[in-house]
Amino acid sequence: MVKVLAQNGYTITATGRRTELLQSLQTECGTDKVRIATMDITDLDGSRDLLLQIIRDMQGIDLVVINAGVGETSTRWEKELHTINTNATGFAALANAAYYYFETQNGGKGHIVGISSVAGEVGSGKSPVYSATKAFISRYMQGLRFRNIQRKTNIAVTDVRPGFVDTPMTQKNKFYMPWMASSDRAVQQIYSDIKHRRSITYITRRWRLVSWLIALLPDRLLGKVI
Repeated sequence: MVKVLAQNGYTITATGRRTELLQSLQTECGTDKVRIATMDITDLDGSRDLLLQIIRDMQGIDLVVINAGVGETSTRWEKELHTINTNATGFAALANAAYYYFETQNGGKGHIVGISSVAGEVGSGKSPVYSATKAFISRYMQGLRFRNIQRKTNIAVTDVRPGFVDTPMTQKNKFYMPWMASSDRAVQQIYSDIKHRRSITYITRRWRLVSWLIALLPDRLLGKVI
């Protein structure tokens, strides 16, 4: 995503936990295009403070993409809590900070992009906490869109719901993953949807059909496969 945005004229500050990977990305894209900052989204106050510092350093921003996430199949509480702190609480901490910056300091305009998942469409017996946290992201962003309507602001909120994308995270999965999209294809679609300020997008778009089907099937059938 950073590479595509840089190629299309954006100046970006990329964040993440692994500083060495950020440095490699910056070298590849160029220091004139990409700045970096080490951030752990589970450090709620620290990540919010860092986002606000990035905004000051860049003298304002127009787009925030929140893509931090972990996938965990264990139902041990410490594992589930880490997933909640990353996918739900950490996401909300940054989305909240970004929204209030756009609303109060950027003239009521801006764009927040959050990566949820088609897994948020239904509870998962394999990983209840993962599907729940992804549903949280989608509902939070829906609430922000409704807030924009009520307050008549111009803050776009895009909920990206991927199916299976070929990344190191999905490569660890042991189960069958249909309709696997390459990361390049996924990013190009996300970038197109950012440009068009879409509210909800599925990666790839055929997963919207799965979403409709899930809504129709009874629990006794879904529980056997999800």
